[in-house]
Amino acid sequence: MKYVHIADCHLGSWREPKLREINKKAFISVIDFCIEKKIDFLLISGDLFNTALPPIESIKLAVQQLKKLKDNRIMVYAIAGSHDFSPSGKTILDVLESAGLIIDVSRGETIDGKLKLKFTEDLKTGIKITGLIGKKGGLEKNYYYNLIRDNLENEKGYKIFLFHTAISELKTKELSEMESMPISLLPKGFNYYAGGHVHVIDKKQFENYQNIIYPGPIWPNSFSEIEKLRKGGFVYVDNAKIEQMKIEPKQILSVNLNLDGKSPSEAEEAIINSIKEEAEEAIITIRLEGCLRKGKITEINFKKIFEKLYSLGAYFVMKNTSKLKTKEFEQIQISENSVEQIESKLINEHSGQSKIFEKEKEKEMIKQLFIQLSAEKQEGEKNPDFEKRITLSSDKLIMETS
Repeated sequence: MKYVHIADCHLGSWREPKLREINKKAFISVIDFCIEKKIDFLLISGDLFNTALPPIESIKLAVQQLKKLKDNRIMVYAIAGSHDFSPSGKTILDVLESAGLIIDVSRGETIDGKLKLKFTEDLKTGIKITGLIGKKGGLEKNYYYNLIRDNLENEKGYKIFLFHTAISELKTKELSEMESMPISLLPKGFNYYAGGHVHVIDKKQFENYQNIIYPGPIWPNSFSEIEKLRKGGFVYVDNAKIEQMKIEPKQILSVNLNLDGKSPSEAEEAIINSIKEEAEEAIITIRLEGCLRKGKITEINFKKIFEKLYSLGAYFVMKNTSKLKTKEFEQIQISENSVEQIESKLINEHSGQSKIFEKEKEKEMIKQLFIQLSAEKQEGEKNPDFEKRITLSSDKLIMETS
């Protein structure tokens, strides 16, 4: 029995062509690994794409690579993640399944308001797989609260559960604001819990819950993730052996500088002098903080700095000045790095001010509104009809909360 577990591929996420190319190569490298090792199947725990309706280039990449697995008789079992999921119910994963390239294992039926999941059995190994999708804002928790567990927990044999959510007991300090659920909401007694959504590498054991695994993204999805993770990864399971594999296509050089008391020209010199390692083909991140004694941040000649680093052979250079201030102008700071974290922080800080709704109800309503307002147009839907549909659904949500 051999299988690979990946999550949070976010194909198509990076705007910068060079970083998008690395993400592409990382995905291809996982597929090639699967074929080389002759694995039995691949697990994808959500967010194969960065959006429910991805660009054609990302779809083409996924189809080409998943077709390679199919040609080698390697099955792919997947669930939708918070980025794959669409409030309209449409997702490109449906198309991939129709083409026979993946099997969505989040299958079930509703019985008296309760959700009963069904197992998908891998014909080659006899392993039984099921799972639940992820939604934006952690709203998939409602599925877990209404989940029928007896059939899942009493099923015999080797079982895998795919999930795309944060587990409260595993959250780090950095993820304290992220929506999560207690581990007790997962069905007990599975042999492997294939997690996604949380871009961390983790493996934990709990009573009644063995092998809670987060593989991390196949490649970092943001500036801060490049700094922190410095690589991508996936999990390779060979019988009883669980191994975290690394994907390191480029060297990462991270520069963190405090520019307190410096002028823009002195800041430029400090940044260039801080690159002491070999920069050839490296991705360089520059994070700046402190307070310049004079001048503006825009007076730092970043174009000159970048040209110098590229002349040294750097593959890609990126900067973050969110914590850099000047005495002439102080920026409003938001330390969170993902859209979900920013939204959660703003909701927590500002909800309850209107006194119209109970604070917790208001917070939940705002999360739901964010999801509704991010809905895509349906095929053939005209702009006025789309706007009317969003307005009516939003009005209905507010009235139901009142």
